[in-house]
Amino acid sequence: MFAVIKEQHKGVDVCISNAGLAHPELLLNGKTSAWKNMLDVNVLALSICAREAYQSRKERDVDDGHILNINSQCGHQVFPNADVHFYTCTKYAVTALTEGLRQELRAENTHIRATSISPGFVETEFASRLYRDNYDKAAALYTKYKPLEAKDIVSAITYVLSAPPHVQV
Repeated sequence: MFAVIKEQHKGVDVCISNAGLAHPELLLNGKTSAWKNMLDVNVLALSICAREAYQSRKERDVDDGHILNINSQCGHQVFPNADVHFYTCTKYAVTALTEGLRQELRAENTHIRATSISPGFVETEFASRLYRDNYDKAAALYTKYKPLEAKDIVSAITYVLSAPPHVQV
């Protein structure tokens, strides 16, 4: 992916990682393969994208830009829903990843910023994928909680990207 971006656009200045998937696998008896899938998508993919975006700027002597991770409220709070406890573990990792990235960027004396946006429930296919065998359970989540819309997340991203260079959100 980054090789294609380099070829077509010379590099990456803004990297927005919006990875997130969950499997309803409990901590006490969940499938290892599902846990690995969540770690690969929710944590490892973000780490790779952050590294590659930073290296892209470094190769081009660009000392500006943004690495933005779309996280989750689950990255800050454990909700009483066993179906998403392992997913929550991965989102706590995104919180730590973003803060570690921010510290490393600061230690490199770069002007590249790192931000984590942690929305609550967003109206996407997330619930229907989580509960693909139980439509009623997925639909109930959207009636129990008033979900955010994609445009709400876009507004948050726009705010972060439009903040002055000396502002860390």
